[in-house]
Amino acid sequence: MRDLLTVAEFTIKEAVKRKSFIISNIIIIAIIILGFNVPNIINSFSGEDNEEKTKILIIDEGNIFGSELISLNQDEAEYTYTMSKQDLTQEEIKQKLENEEIDACVRFKKEDGKIKIDYIVKSLMMGESIPQSLIENFQTQYTAAQIEKAGLTQEQLKAMFTEFEVNAIQTDENAGSGNVLVMMLLSIVLFLAIYYCAYQVSTSITTEKTSKIMETLVTSTSPRAIVLGKTIGIGLVGLIQVIVISGIAIISANAFLPEGILDAMFDMSNITVSLGIITLVYFILGYFTYSFLYALTGSMVSKPEDIQSANGPVAMIVIIGFYLSYFSMMNPTSSINKFAAIFPFSSPFCMPFRILMGSANPQEIAISIAVLIITILIIAKVSIKVYSSAILNTGTKMSLKDILKMYKTNDN
Repeated sequence: MRDLLTVAEFTIKEAVKRKSFIISNIIIIAIIILGFNVPNIINSFSGEDNEEKTKILIIDEGNIFGSELISLNQDEAEYTYTMSKQDLTQEEIKQKLENEEIDACVRFKKEDGKIKIDYIVKSLMMGESIPQSLIENFQTQYTAAQIEKAGLTQEQLKAMFTEFEVNAIQTDENAGSGNVLVMMLLSIVLFLAIYYCAYQVSTSITTEKTSKIMETLVTSTSPRAIVLGKTIGIGLVGLIQVIVISGIAIISANAFLPEGILDAMFDMSNITVSLGIITLVYFILGYFTYSFLYALTGSMVSKPEDIQSANGPVAMIVIIGFYLSYFSMMNPTSSINKFAAIFPFSSPFCMPFRILMGSANPQEIAISIAVLIITILIIAKVSIKVYSSAILNTGTKMSLKDILKMYKTNDN
């Protein structure tokens, strides 16, 4: 145990002292802070306040919409409207736009039984035209005006345009619910965190095999302690890194984004402390699963430049596991989703968000964790044995045949 802690401590110190580690973290933090400030940066250049509604002047000289705007000036609408029954010249409209009295002008004309619309603004981006939401509002208003001419009151008109509130109810007990976008984004973050941390294990082992540090470790510490110590050390660094970056992202979101914008985009009601704990458990188990695989590939090579090709098969397993869980989220009650939640190479990315969707039962969670632990023990045993035999290999990269032969010899 003492040797294991010594190796873990040494690994942590070496990891945090690397320039690449420091620079990459600074860049990631800067990108996060800058990303959450994008709306503020845009506003500072445009001089606009996104909380203000767009001011629209409606010129309705032909009385197409009647005497009053029935459905357009709702509190939740993104536009405020002013109606004019008198036509204005192009120069007068331009002056109002220049003085920022209005943001746009919509002029209606009825010719040959058709309603023609002139949408007047300062400038349009390439491919931009009158917003579809505006057209829908005008169509609703025109319909209301025609009905009003039939003799209906304002109250009757408003009742006709009542909005529907739709609730989807699922009868399947294991049916999924929640914001799919949130689940997919969190799944990507979890995948990147596990992959990035686990990958560093193979790099660390290969690098130190070519240095004099390995000679000291071999003579004073067992191979088991080296593999486990490095895995735990890099895992702790990665875990702290994820916590710090996540904390900065949360603080930046609350500090720089307009209030309520995240609630409007993402449904975070299902994010609980218990979900955070189970996600942390799967992060740790997923990390150990892939870190021991990368420890195995790190033992196979003797030169750092060979590590990329040696890690290829493991990278394929990681990608297959991630996409298996990613695409199965589309149908959380399907058989493939249940398989992805149990399969050890995809369950770290799938099960936490199957739980988030409310489609996982305690039995499935227990089986998934048990399978992951068994997989970790098997891979760890193989990695330690191969590492014990290959630790002093300074030749070319070993083949799979060499590894199997080495494993059997060590086992005997």
